[in-house]
Amino acid sequence: YLSPVMDLYNGEIIAYETASRPQYSLVGNMLDKALNTLGEKPKLVLHTDQGWQYQQAQYRHKLRSRGVKQSMSRKGNCLDNAAMESFFGTLKSEFFYLK
Repeated sequence: YLSPVMDLYNGEIIAYETASRPQYSLVGNMLDKALNTLGEKPKLVLHTDQGWQYQQAQYRHKLRSRGVKQSMSRKGNCLDNAAMESFFGTLKSEFFYLK
């Protein structure tokens, strides 16, 4: 499993975490790395889908404590997460589908 954070300004992956199974530490560690990369009080919005890990109290608390706003689209609307979905589509086509 791969959990990346993309800077929508330039498309750069600023932090990521990998794990053999989907558990909270996957996104928790990724978020810690991203927040450390961005400095003390980043003024940003973090877009995600409605995955269970992004709804956890500890995840939302980390965002709030650093002044980061969380944006999560309603079900069936992938606009907030479209850039990452495109990234994953490209990653799969270049690394997995060719094999």
